Amino acid sequence: MRLENKIALVTAAASGMGRAGVIRFAAEGAKIVAVDIDQKALDSVVKEITQAGHEAIGLCADLSDDQECTRIITQAVAQFGGIDLLWNHVGHPGFSKVEDIEPENYAITMDLNIRSVFMTTGAAIPQMRARGGGSILFTSSIAGLIGSPFSPLYSAAKWGVNGFMASLAGRLAVDNIRVNSVCPGVIDTPMMKTFMARPDQETDGEANLAMMKSMIPLQRVGRPEEVANTALFLLSDEASYITGVALPIDGGFVSK
Repeated sequence: MRLENKIALVTAAASGMGRAGVIRFAAEGAKIVAVDIDQKALDSVVKEITQAGHEAIGLCADLSDDQECTRIITQAVAQFGGIDLLWNHVGHPGFSKVEDIEPENYAITMDLNIRSVFMTTGAAIPQMRARGGGSILFTSSIAGLIGSPFSPLYSAAKWGVNGFMASLAGRLAVDNIRVNSVCPGVIDTPMMKTFMARPDQETDGEANLAMMKSMIPLQRVGRPEEVANTALFLLSDEASYITGVALPIDGGFVSK
């Protein structure tokens, strides 16, 4: 199995791409620490994994809180003895407005997309060093590679994620810790509708989605499992010579 005896922590693990990821990683032999703010959904995914005969725990956490970001690492180590793989998947679709944006709306977007990643990763690095290495993955977005007209703030945050990833890849290579990011395009998840039609603007989400699909060479939205499979590869030893990469998973969107 590709992740046998590895300890993997995944944030935003109870739905969409994160849920697909923890199920996939468990099937490949990883011990799972699933983190999410939704306790009911978290219980559901942990139950699915354990009923399939794999090891998993669920940690309910609000990762806009710095202390929660470090707590999940501490609890993962207490439960399983260390951490080998970290997928910082948590995020927020952001708000469309730049003019007159409320400070709290700016804060929640940046806290979940950047600050939580910074805090969680900082807590995990010493644990990975203690085990002789590891693999860190961030969820960025195609909006972190090209500007998003739907949310300039989201784009700013995801460009920041990719910059942080690239910096860490160089910094942590000496510790045998690889760092990469996945950059999903339009993926069929619960957040997709929110992204296409944000609550702070009057817009036709279905029309926006149709426009985006028309610009995708493969002419369809992606599936969560397709992102999970890519995450599996980048986290696994099969990608042992890959670090510092921001990989689009977008049906060819950014290639146009």
